[in-house]
Amino acid sequence: MRSLRLIGVNALSRLISGVVACAPLIAAAASAGTDHQALMARGAYIAREADCEACHIGPDGTPYAGGKAIHSPLGAIIAPNITPSKTFGIGGWDEAAFAKAIRHGVSPHGHLYPAMPYTSYAGMSDQDVHALFTYLKNNVTAIDAAPTVETRLPFPFNVRSLMAGWNWLFARGRPVDDARDQPGSVARGRYLVDVMGHCSACHSPRNSLLGEDKRRYLGGAVVGGWYAPNITSDEISGIGAWRDDELFTFLKTGAVHGKAQASGGMAEAIEHGLSHLSDDDLYGIVRYLKTVPPLRDAGQREPAFARHPRQELTFEALHLGASRAAGALSDNSSLNGEQIFIGACASCHQLNGAGTRDQFYPSLFANTATGGITPRNLVMSILTGVHREVDGHIVSMPHFADELSDAQVAAVSNYVLQRFGNAALSVSAADVDKFRRGDDRPLLMTMFMRLGGISGSGGLAAAGVAALAWLERRARQRKFAEAEMSLPPDA
Repeated sequence: MRSLRLIGVNALSRLISGVVACAPLIAAAASAGTDHQALMARGAYIAREADCEACHIGPDGTPYAGGKAIHSPLGAIIAPNITPSKTFGIGGWDEAAFAKAIRHGVSPHGHLYPAMPYTSYAGMSDQDVHALFTYLKNNVTAIDAAPTVETRLPFPFNVRSLMAGWNWLFARGRPVDDARDQPGSVARGRYLVDVMGHCSACHSPRNSLLGEDKRRYLGGAVVGGWYAPNITSDEISGIGAWRDDELFTFLKTGAVHGKAQASGGMAEAIEHGLSHLSDDDLYGIVRYLKTVPPLRDAGQREPAFARHPRQELTFEALHLGASRAAGALSDNSSLNGEQIFIGACASCHQLNGAGTRDQFYPSLFANTATGGITPRNLVMSILTGVHREVDGHIVSMPHFADELSDAQVAAVSNYVLQRFGNAALSVSAADVDKFRRGDDRPLLMTMFMRLGGISGSGGLAAAGVAALAWLERRARQRKFAEAEMSLPPDA
């Protein structure tokens, strides 16, 4: 019996010793699991910072499946599948290939177009690249299908290898510190604006070769028919007159009553990206934007949100006998802007343009879409509607592109501008057609198209060679200062 007891004691002793010996391994495994979860969470957050889903979302809403058409001055560029599918996505890529694609615009399949904002992502820190790649590879459902449409740009822009020359001119950024250890700081905000949020890709104008014009950094630009406004610190043309809490609210929700409502690409950026960021990060963005050197738009003397109605709409002027049936709006029977407004707009925005009491349907005055230096965002909102969903709260305005002719859209836009917005602006049917098509053709494309019309494909090929020679000559003549190759300096 004593021997049995000794055997039992020895066995228990060995068991305890084994447990003690394994404790570090168990702890290490637990720590590794925790670290992996933290990395996944960081990667998911970085995907929000970089607004990846807004562009790479599938037509049916599948995250990262690709297929969305991204407007560019050269034509529609189709966002690819970036799920971990080994056949159709990035499943067969290693991290080096992923980093090269997002920082330098060169994937294992060839050159990308700068609709993918790799000129901004070039500054992404190594840690953020690693976290984003790990998240996309491990936490996203693989979609084993390619988008049903492809990018088809006209010759010679469909020759992706030509992007090597453009990249040499304009894609020379370098990784920078993401200032993650300074939550809410100007430095952190700068990283979010210039790198992760790639705000300059939309809000800075482009030169004749479609590179960002650094002299007008964040000074406003046309993007796919819309106008991405001036967001420098100027008090008239930019966001200098906005309070910090108003800017924070706009970035978080897409609406600041009495100032602005997000629509178009900005609504997408808020829905898929900005609304998911921490309060510290949003305030960091606000603080950095307030340091951006001010740029004043020529001729602008008051902020876009400062305009109010010039007269009250009288009962006699309501034309209550006007037909409000949908057919009256779609048969081109009326080019009376007031009639169209009453039939299509007043039920939500009210006859006096003040919107509803809770501003769920916003005011048409004290609104940057109607009071700014261009009617583009008003016209585009009428054509394409407005949709954004933030924290379960849906804002939706129907689109009228299929119900109103270009002339009717122009008529109602002019009525709104005269009654509630910038009366110095006017819209023609030709303007509406241009905005509708997003036709902001650069000088370079116009040159190619004219040469093509004169000489056919042979002429275009010669033009392609000439363009390369021009790029090379321009590169030799222009010496980039160190500051131009990196982010704008701190204020």
